[in-house]
Amino acid sequence: MDTPTIFGMNLKTVTIILLVMVVLLILLVFLIINKLNIISRKYSVLMSGKKGADLEKVIRIRFKEMDQVKANAKRVTKEHKEIKYHLETSINKIGLVKYDAFEEMAGNLSFSLALLNSKNTGVVVNSMHTREGCYTYAKEIINGDSYIPLSDEEKEAIQKAKTIEDEINELVKTSETEDDINFDI
Repeated sequence: MDTPTIFGMNLKTVTIILLVMVVLLILLVFLIINKLNIISRKYSVLMSGKKGADLEKVIRIRFKEMDQVKANAKRVTKEHKEIKYHLETSINKIGLVKYDAFEEMAGNLSFSLALLNSKNTGVVVNSMHTREGCYTYAKEIINGDSYIPLSDEEKEAIQKAKTIEDEINELVKTSETEDDINFDI
């Protein structure tokens, strides 16, 4: 007698394959249900009673803190701009040259002092010391130049003030390279 076939396969083989697939599907369903129950219990514990209310409270507090951080950031940015403006306009470059104004005087008692801001605008003060007294002159400096003629000492003081940042940067670079030296034995 001929055995019945489905899709060109023996009926018993097809039935066994289908039973194995059903058993695997049932196992898979039980695994999914178990995982879902675990997640559901954790969610219930998290959201139930006092802990759920605490979570909502914590979220609200965090949003308030974020709003405060935004407000502080705006305030700090505004203050930073104001400080930057004041720093640019304040005296932050100084150059000093001491010299003898007259040959009969000794000790470099005369001096030229340049006081400049970051845009090289400010004043140069020249003080000449003689036996009869001390004479002080001030000249306005705009963008590193003066509309009044400058003495050599005043020009040197202005140049020193302009290059003070370069000198500081050079000192910082020197100290940084010294820090890189490894003294481990």
